[in-house]
Amino acid sequence: MPNSFAYFMLLVWPFVALLFFRRLSINQAIIWTILGGYLALPPLTSFDLPILPSLDKVTIPNICAYLGFLATKTQPWFWPKSIVARLTLALFVLTPIGTVLTNADFIPFGIGGLPSMALQEAPSLVLSNLVTMLPVLVGYQVFRDDKAIRDVLSALVLAGLIYSIPMLVEIRFSPQLNILIYGFFQHEFNQMIRYGGYRPIVFLPHGLWVAFFAFMAALSAFTLLALGSQNRTRNFLIFIYLLAMLIACKSAGVLIYIIVFPPLVLMLSGKMQVRLAAMIGAITLFYPVLRGGGFIPTQAIADFTASIDADRAGSFIYRLMNEDLLLEHASARPLFGWGGWARNLVHDSITGRALTVVDGEWVNSIGMYGWAGYVGEFGLLGLPLFMLALRSRYKNVIISKYAGALVLIFTANLIDLIPNATLIPFTWLLAGTLLGYTERLRLSPVEQNSSKPLKATAPWARLQLET
Repeated sequence: MPNSFAYFMLLVWPFVALLFFRRLSINQAIIWTILGGYLALPPLTSFDLPILPSLDKVTIPNICAYLGFLATKTQPWFWPKSIVARLTLALFVLTPIGTVLTNADFIPFGIGGLPSMALQEAPSLVLSNLVTMLPVLVGYQVFRDDKAIRDVLSALVLAGLIYSIPMLVEIRFSPQLNILIYGFFQHEFNQMIRYGGYRPIVFLPHGLWVAFFAFMAALSAFTLLALGSQNRTRNFLIFIYLLAMLIACKSAGVLIYIIVFPPLVLMLSGKMQVRLAAMIGAITLFYPVLRGGGFIPTQAIADFTASIDADRAGSFIYRLMNEDLLLEHASARPLFGWGGWARNLVHDSITGRALTVVDGEWVNSIGMYGWAGYVGEFGLLGLPLFMLALRSRYKNVIISKYAGALVLIFTANLIDLIPNATLIPFTWLLAGTLLGYTERLRLSPVEQNSSKPLKATAPWARLQLET
């Protein structure tokens, strides 16, 4: 159970965000409000208020970043110009209404049952999805050029260096920081033990989340090393250090990512990077259909995994069995899903004990909110990649390799949503960033250069455009 300091940290974060917006540029303030809150605030801790969504390490930083952005908003538009983006955004936000209306039934077991979804839950779920989308709207407005994208990459590197300190502590002494600081452990301790040692979890939901963050930081460091012309020795040492931290996370998936993606940063042009990312995004978006139709070679993947690590092969086969059961259960309510209260899980008909565990974000989305929710969520994630690929067809469009590298980081996150649920606020910020960057490419070169970045200066009331 969280201690009082955990709740204090949630309460104090708006004041931390205020300090960011007073002292940093608007780009940096938004990044550190969202990314810092995700990394530092306590997991599984929230203030639950009537009607309103839970206030936790996701919603509080999102709201703070949005309010800080509003204080500097001088642009003539706010919502994405793309009609498809607006419709997808609306679908994601409003789908819970259909979910609530189609799940008013009580699910009985031999002993007890699962409650129905009450109509008064709809406003809270809609507001929760809207707050989830706030980083998209902020990223769309603010991070629209190469300088802003470099700010994102640099922030990931700096965050990786800072976070490596508690990671090293947990690798050496075991994952205990969340217990010592916030009073509880957020997962199963045995899952943090790998290959005779520990993998860090710090203040995130699972060690896999830490590993993927370490990958984002390492690939960002590699990008700054490969594309930068200054401080190359320093950047090389930073990359090697973050690569070592990534390896120390003991996660096979991110090791594959760090082998595959750096050569793409070096060898491919910005246009080729976004086209490849769009192809991968399309496969990710249609993965449930391909999976259900038997087009994914799951047995071959299991055999290959077994040849490397028998334990991981067993875990993979268990995931596949779970996915089959969950997909069969979801097919009973395909449009809007089963909703909350663990209704999306398969249960024992007598005891009510849950027989399945949700791992991938895609199966969680389909189970809870049906295909409507899935198309809204993953459609909004994939849309920037498809729009960028379409813009790359024009000869006068130049996509920088910094933008291409950010696209690759974002694409790796989409791939990781198949086995895991590593969909974090920073993922949505990247989606908004790429969406804004894409729409900026539609401007003429003169219009692009005249678009000035926002800057926050003290005092708060004097936030204005950079001149």
